[in-house]
Amino acid sequence: MEPVTVVPTRGRGTVVAVDDPREWDADEAVTVLHAAHYRALVRSVGLMTGDAQGAEEVVQDAFVGLHRSWARIRDPERAIGYLRRSAVNGARSRYRRASTARRHAPLFAVPDVADPADDVSDHVAVLAALAALPERQREVLVLRYYDDLSEAAIAEALGISPGAVKTHASRGLAALRPRLETVR
Repeated sequence: MEPVTVVPTRGRGTVVAVDDPREWDADEAVTVLHAAHYRALVRSVGLMTGDAQGAEEVVQDAFVGLHRSWARIRDPERAIGYLRRSAVNGARSRYRRASTARRHAPLFAVPDVADPADDVSDHVAVLAALAALPERQREVLVLRYYDDLSEAAIAEALGISPGAVKTHASRGLAALRPRLETVR
């Protein structure tokens, strides 16, 4: 295995520099990528779905998929993009399943997210407001403001155009403003 340099970046993951990742086998590649990106991906998916435990499962599934398809990846340096897209798709599926389950849950069930009007922390209010957004707007805002991705990287991760990223971000922020006026 080639020498690896892992460099932390502002507490939001790491950058991995290697001499030639094309020579790695699947085990080596996934091990290095897991060490560098697992925590950040789990946080992002957790914000998208509102389910921390489910986020871990989604991200693990993305890494398993990467390992399984490593031999077919043409450009190993873009593997993080594959992981991010796989995690976003997994988050979408999980969120849809949870949404369907909530619609069909008994009326007496306790909701998972506290009402922002209750006396709760600002953090919970922001998460509740974020959860109320349409799926695509929530994904764009999490990838932009939490993961600090560029419009091009978000577009690649979500499979949409950079113009659509701008539109979803603008609409998402406009929808959040009135919901979060009381939050500091």
